[in-house]
Amino acid sequence: MGCFMPFFRTCAQLSRTRFRLLVLFLAGPGFLLAEKPPQPKMSPKTRQDILHAFNAELVYIRTNFPMGKTGLKLKDGNLTPNGAQLQQLIAMWGPAAKPGDRAQISDVVIKANYMHFEINGGPARKKWYQHIQIEGTATVTPGGDANVNAHGSYVDLYFDKYVPELTGPELKELLRPVFDFDSRSPLEAYLLTVPPKVKDAITSHRVLVGMNQEMVIYSKGRPPRRVREKDGDIDFEEWVYGTPPEDVDFVRFVGDEVVRVETMTVDGKKIVRLEKEVDLGETLARKQEDRPANAPTLRRPGEDMPDAHPEAPSTAPPMGAPAPGPPGPPGSDPPNLPVQ
Repeated sequence: MGCFMPFFRTCAQLSRTRFRLLVLFLAGPGFLLAEKPPQPKMSPKTRQDILHAFNAELVYIRTNFPMGKTGLKLKDGNLTPNGAQLQQLIAMWGPAAKPGDRAQISDVVIKANYMHFEINGGPARKKWYQHIQIEGTATVTPGGDANVNAHGSYVDLYFDKYVPELTGPELKELLRPVFDFDSRSPLEAYLLTVPPKVKDAITSHRVLVGMNQEMVIYSKGRPPRRVREKDGDIDFEEWVYGTPPEDVDFVRFVGDEVVRVETMTVDGKKIVRLEKEVDLGETLARKQEDRPANAPTLRRPGEDMPDAHPEAPSTAPPMGAPAPGPPGPPGSDPPNLPVQ
């Protein structure tokens, strides 16, 4: 009998080991999930980086988008509406974009627990005054253009409780069911047309004195606040970026050119830049000088420009000009001219 006791003890140990492995196998996923720390909420800096990086981005569409006020909802990789419901929306309102189409992300809005991405101007919207109709003798005129932004759509990317901290590649992966980002963005194309100094400033989201409004928008985005003022006889417009306690930039334009940049830092310092840091006039002149002598033209070989022989001007009226008519009575409006 004693010779069988070690065998029974070994069998008991093996049974206990198998039982522990079974418990760990069943409880392991829940245990690992419980130990995983929650993701932090998206920081203000990441929020600004996302808005700068994704606004105006060109994408290829990977699914059908319906026109109208109903867009798509994306959560955990699942899209709604889908199937027959999506086909019904497209049959009713038409497609805003189809798989393989190229579209532009025209607006990005970050809410509490989802991110809103509009394409091609977003869905149709009507203001209250667009519902007003003016009835005349033979026509009915709506109080506004009902076709504004009527051909776009949107997708809302939802999260469980809040929008977490994300990198650009992570967000692109989450949006992969609807967007393919393997295309050149307008920013990348625009950067090929500006001087290296401006390109470096735009990519680092800085404003240089001498930039134009388009460059500032590519660098900092559209201004949350604009102020129009007057300095003596000079009218100017100031674009304000940032809110305390972060740095606040005041970008002053005279016409289309930045003439002053004032920065109020977090520690209370005031930094003012007035000296021109980039001269777009010199850049444009340099481009014209670099233009080849045999630049493309629509003239045929041997054909002169209309003003090549000023000694023999044409007596024919310019294209589109009305033919002269008989003079009217004294004091009347000139013939064939619209009354202003």
